[in-house]
Amino acid sequence: METNIRQRKVYESFGLRIASEIELPELLPGKPQEPDWADVDIRLEDLEQVWREHEAPEDYYAFLPDRLLFYVPDIAIFSVSGGREIRVSPLPGSEETARRLYVLGTCMGTILIQRKTLPLHGSAVLIDGRAYAIVGDSGAGKSTLAKAFVERGHMLLSDDVIAVSQDGPHGHPVVQPAYPQQKLWQQSLDRFGLDGRSFETLYETKYAVPVRSRFCAEPMPLAGVFELAKAEEEEIELAPYTGLAPLPVLRMHTFRQFLIPQFGEDSWHFRAIARLAGQIPVYRLRRPAGPGFTAYELVDRIRGAVSGS
Repeated sequence: METNIRQRKVYESFGLRIASEIELPELLPGKPQEPDWADVDIRLEDLEQVWREHEAPEDYYAFLPDRLLFYVPDIAIFSVSGGREIRVSPLPGSEETARRLYVLGTCMGTILIQRKTLPLHGSAVLIDGRAYAIVGDSGAGKSTLAKAFVERGHMLLSDDVIAVSQDGPHGHPVVQPAYPQQKLWQQSLDRFGLDGRSFETLYETKYAVPVRSRFCAEPMPLAGVFELAKAEEEEIELAPYTGLAPLPVLRMHTFRQFLIPQFGEDSWHFRAIARLAGQIPVYRLRRPAGPGFTAYELVDRIRGAVSGS
């Protein structure tokens, strides 16, 4: 692999200033300053030797002090360290689009954990000047619901990784904007009357859907979390969690939460989610698992819940 110095471009995302040798067209451009001032530095580097030294049989992750190495077959080897550095070692024949998925997903999620910024797994939308997070397991319909909000005129703050920071020691939680793009399956595109051929393919039948005209690029106060899941019931269920119930919800839906104990950050993570649970409401939201399309009805139910109507 080439080791010469390559020109880096500057971007802004997740409340961070990013200097990258890898083109990241999804991100908003940053202010033209010296890249060395960046919070996150992304470069190409040959990681094959260090991976061979630390890989374990049948494991795609290796943990070093304050550093994560992970291997994605046919795509790349990645290194994330110190809350500041991302290194990418492309494998032969890999596509740049696939590598960017991991840079903006697992790598940036790890950076946030290392910087003690809580990353939730889901989408964040703006309602009446405040951010609301939609979290849930893969396939729950988080991005589809967020797209329904966008179609109803709301702004998107983040899709997939939600960076939640604290505005001062005793401040309110804040969602840092990610980038103006959603990832949607063809089935979801069909529901909104969109043609997948108009968008960049990420993998299989999942597409990158730009939302530049409906993207909020400013940090916004987080006012609530909705845990979305499928249920066998035919009616939508929406109710606030009470007592200690929000804690396991926030723990479960922390992005790449299995990394946290590997970095010795269990205490920080517990404090972060306990503080968050004490500041904002967390709701249980269940949608019918059948073939019907309920996204717009879910939008109405959420808007009713946050407005008190």
